[in-house]
Amino acid sequence: MDPVAALEEIAFLLERDRASSFKSKAFRRAADVIGGYSAEELAARVHDGRLKRTKGIGDTTYAVIAEAVAGDVPSYLADLREKHGPAVPAAGLRAQLKGDLHSHTEWSDGTTPIGTMARAAQLVGLEYLVISDHSPNLTIANGLSAERLAQQLEVLDELDAANEASGGIRLLSGIETDILLDGTLDQSPEMLDRLDVVVASVHSKLRTESREMTQRMLRAIADPRMNVLGHCTGRLVEGSRGTRPQSTFDAKAVFAACAEHDVAVEINSRPERQDPPDDLIQLALEAGCLFSIDTDAHAPGHFSFLDLGAARAEANGVPAERIVTTWPADRLLEWAAAKREERGARGA
Repeated sequence: MDPVAALEEIAFLLERDRASSFKSKAFRRAADVIGGYSAEELAARVHDGRLKRTKGIGDTTYAVIAEAVAGDVPSYLADLREKHGPAVPAAGLRAQLKGDLHSHTEWSDGTTPIGTMARAAQLVGLEYLVISDHSPNLTIANGLSAERLAQQLEVLDELDAANEASGGIRLLSGIETDILLDGTLDQSPEMLDRLDVVVASVHSKLRTESREMTQRMLRAIADPRMNVLGHCTGRLVEGSRGTRPQSTFDAKAVFAACAEHDVAVEINSRPERQDPPDDLIQLALEAGCLFSIDTDAHAPGHFSFLDLGAARAEANGVPAERIVTTWPADRLLEWAAAKREERGARGA
């Protein structure tokens, strides 16, 4: 077994089960250390003991690497697979998901590089992944200025070309842009026009009174650059950050606008969010909305949250055809670009 793949799968399974981040980081650090070695050099370093003395390699990670170099599935990984199950898609709606439109990397407040996130998304059976780091207003999350976003797009192009050559997952450009207090999207229109997918979410002033919050969301939804309404209520139902009540807004009006402007309503799969609540999923269904089942992943193991998002969509009777993340990448891209192209044809 490839030692880097073994280390990354272990880290993934630990993150999936929300173990201490200290543990998963140790395995990812070891993967980074050995990633630059050829198979021959790594085997030599294991054989003569140099690897055991290498900074970033501990007793446990060394044992995993040594077993993988010897051609075995490391016992640590085998135990995790047996205890928690392998990192593979489930049956039903989950098996139909082809992409994830909402993920974060170390460019903003995620924990790992783009390449690591891409490999983890492929590990759970996805065909494409949108990298959607935060926008500049969210300084606490190291949001991307227009200049940094432009730099990220160059890196994405290089990684996607390499993935295409090697049969890897397709990488698409995106952003999770703040919906600002006046309803505008927090990134320059020129940069938004360069992206494949735009997720827009409210992150501030979540306790704004209902009428004002509704107007804020409606103005954003009317923007032809917006494709997905992210975690629409902002609620937290569990987790280390505690709980937070959902924001209040006229859900019927907001979902009617999403249906009118062809904006998908995100079913955010994070266990601490589970957003929207079931009653709002039902309202969005009745309004004729499309949906996007996303992880909002900040670490590679978070892609396993798709299981929860798919289960919630299934329980609420959301048809697979109305979930844009079940669509092939080319159809997804045509849908996401359609509004901007129509706007350009009108000369707006």
